[in-house]
Order: sequence, then C-alpha cells, then structure tokens
Amino acid sequence: MKQLLLNWNFWRSSSASQTAPQFVQRSKMMEYDQSLVWVTLILMTFGMVMVYSASIALPDSPKYANYKNNHFLVRQAMFVTFSIVVSFLVFRVKVETWQKAAPYLFIATLVLLVMVLIPGLGKGVNGAKRWLSFKVFNLQPSELMKLFMVLYAADYTVRKQEFMHKLTKGFLPMMITVAVLGLLLLLEPDLGAFGVIVCIAMGILFLGGINGIWFGGIAATLVGIFTSVILLSPWRRERIFAYLNPFEEDNALGKAYQLTHSLIAFGRGELFGVGLGASVEKLHYLPEAHTDFLLAVIGEELGFVGVITVIFMFYWIVKRAFDIGRQAIVLDATFAGLAAKGIGIWIGVQTFINMGVNLGVLPTKGLTLPLMSYGGSGVLINCIGLTLLLRIDYENRLMMRGGRV
Repeated sequence: MKQLLLNWNFWRSSSASQTAPQFVQRSKMMEYDQSLVWVTLILMTFGMVMVYSASIALPDSPKYANYKNNHFLVRQAMFVTFSIVVSFLVFRVKVETWQKAAPYLFIATLVLLVMVLIPGLGKGVNGAKRWLSFKVFNLQPSELMKLFMVLYAADYTVRKQEFMHKLTKGFLPMMITVAVLGLLLLLEPDLGAFGVIVCIAMGILFLGGINGIWFGGIAATLVGIFTSVILLSPWRRERIFAYLNPFEEDNALGKAYQLTHSLIAFGRGELFGVGLGASVEKLHYLPEAHTDFLLAVIGEELGFVGVITVIFMFYWIVKRAFDIGRQAIVLDATFAGLAAKGIGIWIGVQTFINMGVNLGVLPTKGLTLPLMSYGGSGVLINCIGLTLLLRIDYENRLMMRGGRV
C-alpha cells in the first residue's frame, strides 16, 4: 500500500511538472496584439485633439463662416467612433473570406473610380474630383483601393506563384491592371494615391518572389512614367521647381506657399513646441492644416518631441505588420502573410510621403497622415486595414496553439 502511494505521488508530480510549463506558456500568449491596438487608439485620439487644435480658428474665415469652432472635432469623433464599431464587425471575418472576395472587391472599387469621373456623380474639391457624395458622408474610392490593392495583389501572387518568373502569365497582367488603375487616378487627378498604390502592388510582388529582371524593368518604367507626367504637366513642373527652392520670393508666395509655412511651423516649435493650442501658423497662414499638414501643427505646438513620438508610433505599426506577416508565412498562410506586409507597406509609404511633404523632403502632394488627419474615408479604411492585420495575428496565434481558425 505504501509503495502504491509513493508511485501515485511520483506520477502526479511528474505529470504536473510536464503540463505546468505548457499551461504557463499558453497563458502568456494573448489572443491579439495589445500593443498594436493601443498604438492605433492613441494615434486616433491624439489625431482628434490635433484636428481640433488645427481647425478651431477656421470659422473666422469666409469659407467656414457658418461652421462652429468644434465642427471638425465633432465630425472626426463621429468618424472614429463609426470606424471602431465597423472594426469590431470586420474582426469577425476570416482571412480566408477576404482572400475569396479580393478580386470582386477590387473590381467593384474600379467601378467606383469610374463613377467619380462621371459628371453629376463625382464631387470636386479644390480642383480635384475624388469623392462620391452620399449626403451623410463623402466616399473617396482611392482610399478603398489602397486596402483592396493589398488584398488583390496578395491573392494574385498566391494564385500565380508558379508563373511569377514569367512575363506574359505572371507579370504582365498585374502591370496592365495597375496601368488602368493609374489612368483613372490621374484623371481625378490623384498622383499621390497612385504612388502609394503602385508601391503596394510592387512591394507585394517583390515579396512574393517576382523575377528580379522584370521587377527592375517595371521599376524603371514607372520612374519614367512619373517623370513624364510631371514634365508634361506645367503646374506639376512648377510645383517641383518651387519645392527645390521654396523660399525664393515668387515661390514663397505661390506654389511653395504651403511648404514655406509648414517649415516655419516646425522652426517655431523647436524642441518642446510653443504649447498645445498656441500655434500661429494654423491661424489662416497654413492651408489645410487639419488634413495634409497636421504634422506641421504638431511640430509647432509640441516640437521635436511630439513629432518623434508620432514617428515612433507609426514605426511600431509598420514593424508589427512585417513581424505578423513573416509569422504567417512561416505557418504556411502565404496570402495572410503577404496581406499583412502589404498593410505595412501601405501605412509606411503613405506616412513617409505625408511627413516628407510636411518637412520639405518631398514635393507637396495631397496625402493625409493615416489615422490622424481629418477625413472619414481615410480613418475608416485605415481602421479596417489594421483590423485585418489584427485578425491575421489572431489566426496566427490560434494556429500556434494548435487550434482551428
């Protein structure tokens, strides 16, 4: 009897020692990436604060005379709230479902881009026709296309994996697709969105293993196309030359007006800024301060410290996107991995262009700062993209636990 008790105690202690580490290891693995969620929420909340600060003086101008001081804050808060609600619903959609729907979503968005160009349907703002008006809100199809290009390019790469080293079956169809898409975007015109979408498509094809010769050839072709578009367009050419020397008298009062005032805002901010709400440039000197040039207001009011904090948070999102994508590919979820990395490319490239424009590193282009700048379509699509990234991470964690998606 004593021997039986000893054997029982030994078996129980050895079983506990074998299962306890597994239980501890599983308990440490969260179901989702909390850091990614918190960084996204912080950026959106901080964005609302800065949109309010940048737009509070706009009702003093004739254009916004009928608006209240908190008009843009209230609308941005509505956009963010709606985007979060939609994100909860999107999170429940499996990645497999997104893959099946990718071609259809891409085609539907192409139709919307055509509708934008039809007189009476498309809505123009500041000389650009990029929106479809639904009375309650304005939809910008080019924002939708950024997300659906990620999905379509990832699905295309998976379907055409065996042909990725061939020109006619692997590379040429995607090149034609991007060319048609580029034509529609340039007719709006929206060169900035086209640049982001091209980077998404090319980045995913490169990560998917496209032939290096074809990749180099198309990259050179695209550079030639962008150069030709700029040289053949007088107003784009003038903007480029103005960007190269913004403080020349004619440029400072003309094509480089926004850039010069953006640089003045950063200069005034110095290390810690002039204080939240104390910006001078937002007082009708810096146009579109609550949209394209929100970072300049951050730089003026919160200084270098505020700007570098925003940069670090966006860096974290891009880093996590590539980490999640790499993990998915290791788990043989190639579409999910490419989609995750595509989201990282999308957010990273658009953030880089917006910040580069604000800092005078790149020519002025109408691209907003993701998650932060004022705008319903941008915030909504950014949230959906990052929710898809969270879903990919969630499914990765399920597979690592041995569970089923």
